[in-house]
Amino acid sequence: MRTGLFLLMFLLAVGAYAQTTVRGNVSDENGVPVPAANVVIVGTTVGTTSDFDGNFVLETSEVPPFELQITSVGYSSTNITITANNQNVSITLSESQTYLDEVVISASRTPERLFESPVSVERFGLKEIKNTSAESFYGGLQNLKGVDINTNSLTFQSINTRGFASFANTRFMQLVDGMDNTAPGLNFVLGNLVGMSELEVQSIEILPGASSALYGAGAFNGILFMNSKNPFDFQGISAYFKTGFTQQDAAGTNPYYDFGIRAAHAFSDKFAIKANFSYLSGEDWHAVNEEDLNNPGATRADPNYDGLNIYGDEVNTLLNFDQAVGLPSGTLGSALVSRTGYAESDLLNYNAQSVKTDFSIHYRPFANDFEIIYNGRVGRGNTIYQGANRYAIRDFTLQQHRLEFRNKNFFVRGYITSENSGNSYDTRFAAINVNRRWKGDVEWFTEYAETFIGARLGVGTGIQLPEDQAHAIARQVADQGRLVPGTPEFQRTLNSVISDGDFNTGAKFIDKTKFRHADANYNFSHLTSDVMDVMIGGSFREYELNSAGTIFTDIDGPIKYNEYGAYLQLQKELLDDRLKLTGSVRYDKNEFFDGFFSPRLSVLGTLGQDRNHNIRVSVQQGFRNPTTQDLFIGLNAGRAILVGSAPDNLDRDVRTFELTPAGQAITGSPTSTIVGRAAYENAFSVSSVQAGAPQAIETPLVQPEEITAFEVGYRAQIGRVAIDLSGYYNTYDNFISNTNVLVPLYGQAGDNALSLLALQNGDVEVYQNYTNSPADVESYGATIGVEAKVLGDFDFGINYTYAEFEFDQASFPDFRTQFNTPNHKVKASFGHTQLFKNFGFNINYRWSDAYEWQNTFADGPIPSFSVLDAQVNYAVPSFKSVFKLGGSNILGEDYFSAVGTGIVGSIFYVSWTVNP
Repeated sequence: MRTGLFLLMFLLAVGAYAQTTVRGNVSDENGVPVPAANVVIVGTTVGTTSDFDGNFVLETSEVPPFELQITSVGYSSTNITITANNQNVSITLSESQTYLDEVVISASRTPERLFESPVSVERFGLKEIKNTSAESFYGGLQNLKGVDINTNSLTFQSINTRGFASFANTRFMQLVDGMDNTAPGLNFVLGNLVGMSELEVQSIEILPGASSALYGAGAFNGILFMNSKNPFDFQGISAYFKTGFTQQDAAGTNPYYDFGIRAAHAFSDKFAIKANFSYLSGEDWHAVNEEDLNNPGATRADPNYDGLNIYGDEVNTLLNFDQAVGLPSGTLGSALVSRTGYAESDLLNYNAQSVKTDFSIHYRPFANDFEIIYNGRVGRGNTIYQGANRYAIRDFTLQQHRLEFRNKNFFVRGYITSENSGNSYDTRFAAINVNRRWKGDVEWFTEYAETFIGARLGVGTGIQLPEDQAHAIARQVADQGRLVPGTPEFQRTLNSVISDGDFNTGAKFIDKTKFRHADANYNFSHLTSDVMDVMIGGSFREYELNSAGTIFTDIDGPIKYNEYGAYLQLQKELLDDRLKLTGSVRYDKNEFFDGFFSPRLSVLGTLGQDRNHNIRVSVQQGFRNPTTQDLFIGLNAGRAILVGSAPDNLDRDVRTFELTPAGQAITGSPTSTIVGRAAYENAFSVSSVQAGAPQAIETPLVQPEEITAFEVGYRAQIGRVAIDLSGYYNTYDNFISNTNVLVPLYGQAGDNALSLLALQNGDVEVYQNYTNSPADVESYGATIGVEAKVLGDFDFGINYTYAEFEFDQASFPDFRTQFNTPNHKVKASFGHTQLFKNFGFNINYRWSDAYEWQNTFADGPIPSFSVLDAQVNYAVPSFKSVFKLGGSNILGEDYFSAVGTGIVGSIFYVSWTVNP
């Protein structure tokens, strides 16, 4: 059927014919060709783009005279009149003095100059992509002011703005051609692992802060918009090839490859197609931190050692040696003993990979701006995700399929996003169950205890060994015959474990979750502009959770639920267009929660005789619905059991635990069955137990999170200097986060009887709940950026970001905010696009202040770090090519932005781009 539709559209397309041909060349004031300049017939969407040499050919059914508008990012636009068929024209573009003239769409869902945006917005266009010194355009985004990137993996970088960052960043949204790029089951974006090829990107816009009034529940802390090139405007075949190497202290030097190709063709002014393919491969950043965060300075010689990037040693038990042999208490004592673990490098290969493909059909039935688009995107990759544990993401696939109808005044689109976890697995449970496949916990700990007791008492030797030597011999005996990494026996066992989806015996997680989404927007401005600009829109989404019980409590079949929303925006310009008022409101409803209104009001005032200063003020309310995992997760993560708080989820999670001998004597049973509800209704707070005064706690079920955001900003263009500064203040209600609690395996928390015995005997389990903070959370910060032309035509930029939050920890000791953002950041850039003919360069520097990292895997300090990236490029017009030599973190000082991740090293590369 799809083939038939393609042929039909092709036949319709070739039936059209051009009556007028215009040929031309676009260059700058120095006579250098300007590639990828847009050439559009004024009043229509009919146009083309210039090639690498600045040449273009426009064929149209328009009859002269008509006017062409020629635009390119970084240049002022110009118009030229076409008076005859087969006319040849030469166009010279003047370089724009400011990025503030660039057009953005995201802030108000309608085109407007960045200078006139009512809220803060960052833009990264074709010029910036070409000149980025990072190894990829996505990595180059971290040079924008107010933007943070936390590196989880070579192929997984997590973007965030205005604090509260994590790799599972559910507060930040990423849209690719209007489609939410979130992995439906994971609830977050995997960077650009399955996103867009750099050849396909036309522009990127980032809205820092809350944007719920126009974009709904997911637009809570910021949005990234990736917009692709239209095949009507960007035609031809282009390609790039990068090769080089990564360098890291822990992993040494390893090869790095990145390749992409794009093909686009407009068969007529009605029909066009495009396709993209890209492939990236390299050695991932190795995680080799063996520190025991709970016992700093400890080594494996400690009986209860638990190394950060050592897995399997989380399995421990309290061995009471006196009780085991009937000796008086205090004779041999007792000790917490953990099993011997495996290093992360024993459990996975560090082959990072990303493969992205997409295909689009664009049809304009009336040869005007009304367009019908089908777009299919498929991405597959290998990466590492750090959440509660470190997850080896292997052969992960994300698909998106979109059908859209649009013109300059409206769009209606529907798409489906689905993921397949492939062969992904949990490295912690891989280690735990490799150990258990070899020797069960009971047998191992029994051997350990028997050996320790014998060594201490001198059984068979008559020599009573010191405690530390007895522990060493006990571990040696219990580990006899242990599977050794690199041997065929170890690999066979590991392969068996990571293909088993039952975390009691395996480590594989299964996820085929999807969501279906539809949204629409209509801008009435062409009808109402005499009064005000009016816009309406809405959206609907249905989730379908499908993990076969390995992540969610969907053991009996997929879980479905939905949400919807609608919005209205009014915009009016007054006082000779010096005052712009924008008001918008959105209503959203999730089937589990009450509906929520998100209003936004902004005022923009333009000042100065040359209209080169403006001040903006905005206030808005926003909200964030609990994620699929907040509601329906049911996962034993090793350190804690995660239970979502949807009302019908509390009874879905049922687990059986083995009791200690003391517990068995009390209950008369070897096991205890616990339902997830106990984590919310029958538990002790962790902080009270640590303080020695156990207190029962009931955890409220999670509710939507709310924000009230205030922002004030100033923009100015003063000669060749552009200034953009802003400050914000956010208050949060019902702030969503996690708390850990201790669930007794018998008794009722607070009964001062059985439950206290359970604590005493170690018959407790750690559960992680999803809830809201009863205390207020506040965050505030500021950014200032300066862009200037200096020393002639050199580009110089510098920006500074300040971020801070406040939270009354004493009012909720077990609450974790996970702000995870440095107080201070400084970024600077210096470069020239044409230092001499066809030669350019760019240097980027970033400094980050030290900060505290808090997340489910581990907490700890992040030292301050500095990073220097640089590139030089040389264009060869005769080959339509650009060659680039560059590197990120070229000073070679390894750093990390989160506790437990691989240490980020350097990437050095050379690239060749044809017809960029």
